[in-house]
Amino acid sequence: MKYMKLLTFPLLLLFLTGCLYPQAELQKNKVPNQQQLEMIQNAVNQYQTSSGGLLPIKTKPEDTPIFQKYQIDFSKLKERNLINELPATSFENGGYYQYVLLDVEQNPTVKLLDLRTTEDLRSLQIKVQFHMDDHRYPPFGDQIARGVYELDYEKIGLNQPPVIDSPYSEQLLPVYLNAEGKVLIDYRKDLYSYLREQDHFYEPGDDIRYLLTDHAPFVPAYSDPYTVQDGEPVFMSEYEAS
Repeated sequence: MKYMKLLTFPLLLLFLTGCLYPQAELQKNKVPNQQQLEMIQNAVNQYQTSSGGLLPIKTKPEDTPIFQKYQIDFSKLKERNLINELPATSFENGGYYQYVLLDVEQNPTVKLLDLRTTEDLRSLQIKVQFHMDDHRYPPFGDQIARGVYELDYEKIGLNQPPVIDSPYSEQLLPVYLNAEGKVLIDYRKDLYSYLREQDHFYEPGDDIRYLLTDHAPFVPAYSDPYTVQDGEPVFMSEYEAS
């Protein structure tokens, strides 16, 4: 019995450690920090300098949306010993974020795409596609702007309108459908706040989604362009139609 107790205690300790350690690892993978961003930014800058202007990015189709197009290829940075390890928050290292570049022509800047958003939208898109397969048209609700429609959530079997956690605030963001039936995120709530709280020089006709990336490390992925009109964020299609 004594030996059984001695054997059981290390096993119990190992079990508890095994339970606690993944939680600690999970926690560090949840929240990006400035140090990680600066580490990758410095590595990207060095790579570009040493490679004659090339960037460490993965090849994507030309029509890939701008905020998802220039994904950083960490293997290229490791090959040149520019990083020793991948950021803990990166998807490639078990985290929630895809590291991407913006402004690749003038000033390549490291930003983050929250992949939890990707999964939420993919789930909704599957439901929308099932509806389209059965009915030959998307589950459109009321029209919001030219080519922009509310999602009739009841038609895809939901009890309430779906929402997405904003990476910029504690707000919940609605989704909408474009004319092709693609599910996109409506960032107007965050844009409204940023237009009032941040200094900016955006004018009607400018894509004001970059106001978000000017002041936060995240990209407003899965969205169509917005602009500002009479101090309010509006869909670019609505502005162009006015």
